[in-house]
Amino acid sequence: MRYRIRHWPDDLLHETHIINPHIELTEGMMMSNENRVWDPLVRVFHWGLVLAFTVAYLSGDEESSVHIYSGYVVLGLITFRVLWGLIGTRYARFSNFVYSPKTVIQYLKGLAAKKPTHYMGHNPAGGWMVIAMLLCLAIVSVSGLKVYAIEEGLGPLAGTPPALTVISAAYADDDDDDHGKNENGHGEDEEAEEFWEEIHEVSSNFMLLLIFLHIAGVIVSGRLHDENLVKAMLTGKKTRKTDP
Repeated sequence: MRYRIRHWPDDLLHETHIINPHIELTEGMMMSNENRVWDPLVRVFHWGLVLAFTVAYLSGDEESSVHIYSGYVVLGLITFRVLWGLIGTRYARFSNFVYSPKTVIQYLKGLAAKKPTHYMGHNPAGGWMVIAMLLCLAIVSVSGLKVYAIEEGLGPLAGTPPALTVISAAYADDDDDDHGKNENGHGEDEEAEEFWEEIHEVSSNFMLLLIFLHIAGVIVSGRLHDENLVKAMLTGKKTRKTDP
């Protein structure tokens, strides 16, 4: 049985048809399907990290102050993200998007079948990608600080302040035994420098791989869920098209 209703207020409903027992809603009666997901701090972190890592990666061969300071920015951002993942807003917390391996596998199966389950925040695969990126960036940052400490004697991981190093070297010239120890120490420093440089380079390139996978995941899941995820990270809002 079909009824036509025309007595509802115009601002609520232009024209609605009711088919018992289902209700068909016209555009005038549609509720907004736009949801605020990403808070301003998450968005600033995301795009700030994109900029800082890009600058750090491109300036890596120069070993300039630009590379050093952009590296400090990356370290500061990931430190903030870890804290915000514990005490931040609903969708920023790790508890909201770190799922069990079983759930991740189920989501990936649905993704492969082009019928993935929709999540308002990070999906299970995206959640683990966030964790992988944070861990990788932590390794990149720590290894970079170690190289900086060994080469320049600077940074939070430097064992001895530069002024004390100069004084020790001056006194060491008067003592053959101490001079021999310094030579051995210099050799050890070279080995340590090569080790941390290798870790820094490998982890930086692995981070680049994770970024490419992340971008691919954003494109694929965005198309399957009919969402503009880049826009969502700019505005903080997610919009989904739903059938009336």
